[in-house]
Amino acid sequence: MEIILASGSASRRAILTGAGVPFTVVRPQLDEDALKPTFAGLTPANLALELARAKALSIQEPDAVVIGSDQVMEFDGRPFDKPKSREELKQRLLDMADKPHHLRGGVIMVRDGKVLAEIKETSTLSMRPLREKDIDAYLAVISDDIALGTVGGYALEAEGARLFSKIEGDYFSILGLPLLPVLDVLRREGALQW
Repeated sequence: MEIILASGSASRRAILTGAGVPFTVVRPQLDEDALKPTFAGLTPANLALELARAKALSIQEPDAVVIGSDQVMEFDGRPFDKPKSREELKQRLLDMADKPHHLRGGVIMVRDGKVLAEIKETSTLSMRPLREKDIDAYLAVISDDIALGTVGGYALEAEGARLFSKIEGDYFSILGLPLLPVLDVLRREGALQW
């Protein structure tokens, strides 16, 4: 049975690869910016779940288990998208310094158009007190893939770890995919043997 990851995320690919899961990547052909207004009013956690659902259901491959995943950052009760510029990221990091924020993750797993599992995960990350010069130093060493390609503008598995004083939640979920519940579903469906 084929396993399909409906995501272009390098982090999600790395998580599955690291666990030895055989899978194929099929990027969903969705315009997330156009889709988000249809989910207006949802909590950040439910928004992540509905975006994951749209990704998973957009892939039509018979008898394959399709994994759709999304993550929404919530800070001060508001959802945030990926920053559009390094300047926007810098201001966001200044605002979040010495405060917690939440990563709301959602995973939908489907086979033949039927939802097999809905997984919600919340992680809380507390940034340490940061001065502007700390943030400038951080921005000088990260790539645009991290700065503009991740919802928080950081990769916890890289230099981004230096921004934090405390994290609460599943490490894999913070990286973008709650691996252990996903593995449970894959085993249950016979897509993984052990």
